[in-house]
Amino acid sequence: MSSSLTRRHLLGATAASAAALAWPTLAHAGKHAASPPAGFLRASLPGKVVRASQASTLQANGLWPEPASAKALVGKAMEMLTGTSDLGRAFGMFVHPEDRVALKPNGIAGRKGATMATNKELVLEVVRGVLAAGVPPERITIFEQYRDFLYGTRVITDKDKLTLDPDFPAGIRTAVHLNKDAAMEEIMVGGTPTRYVRPFTEATVVINLCLMKDHGICGFTGALKNITHGCNVNPQDFHAHNASPQIAHLYAQEVVKSRVALHITDAFKVIYDGGPLDTKPSARVPFHSVYAATDPVALDVIGWELIERLRKDNGLPTLAAAGREPTYIRTAADLGLGVYDRANIALTEATV
Repeated sequence: MSSSLTRRHLLGATAASAAALAWPTLAHAGKHAASPPAGFLRASLPGKVVRASQASTLQANGLWPEPASAKALVGKAMEMLTGTSDLGRAFGMFVHPEDRVALKPNGIAGRKGATMATNKELVLEVVRGVLAAGVPPERITIFEQYRDFLYGTRVITDKDKLTLDPDFPAGIRTAVHLNKDAAMEEIMVGGTPTRYVRPFTEATVVINLCLMKDHGICGFTGALKNITHGCNVNPQDFHAHNASPQIAHLYAQEVVKSRVALHITDAFKVIYDGGPLDTKPSARVPFHSVYAATDPVALDVIGWELIERLRKDNGLPTLAAAGREPTYIRTAADLGLGVYDRANIALTEATV
């Protein structure tokens, strides 16, 4: 993508805006919103995205990062985002010791062989950062939709008991919601009833541990979609017309906006075609990077840009030409969820 709009982008944006306007009132405010601990203000950095990278990060299997690389890149990304090299202070800009913290990885493409999921090594470093910020381990939950999704991240060693990997400090909780464990009443999103799941709504703050992948329905899946289609009871009902504007509308709910404070992207590998499952190994490529942002729209613009570049480098059409341009990202910006204009996104990159 470029900062200038082509006729195709303009038409796509117009269509997305029209679809957004056609949908009913978005946000259900009040009782579904989370509040930070008294006197605590979470950091918000609109339009800021950081990327930390290393020349080589993967273990001999070419799939998982070396623990030292995960530690170095998470630490550097958080330093670049916050301005402090102290990991506890950096995470302390987003979480408070009194918070109930939920971490949402993405494990759907790791179900068979843990080949493409948010990696345990990255999740562990985020947990260490949250602990260093003063959050007790029993107030931290790592959750996913299904058992095999969480197992694909290697955070657990047993799908039935959800046994936490021994590399993690004792006391950290694990959970799966199976698209049905919800305590809140139904709300209407674009005329469709839904409920957000208990591991999400019981948290006072959520850290999104997402990926960058091609997606056969919505074109690109990154920060926004990992939350919208991973945290409610009926994600299948929000897939029509490339899941746009549904992804934007699902994220625009107060139950989401008030909770998700930080996005950390595991880009040790990315998928530029054939996603969201890992069904085309040739399109799963090492990228040796970790991104961080508080702005999910800006982060998704950067991720979409990367996927488009990799598609071009490999002789594939643009996502627009393939009939699945992720117009929901522009709609999310129209709803005030972040910065879309590439000229107003500050991407800072550093090599470790």
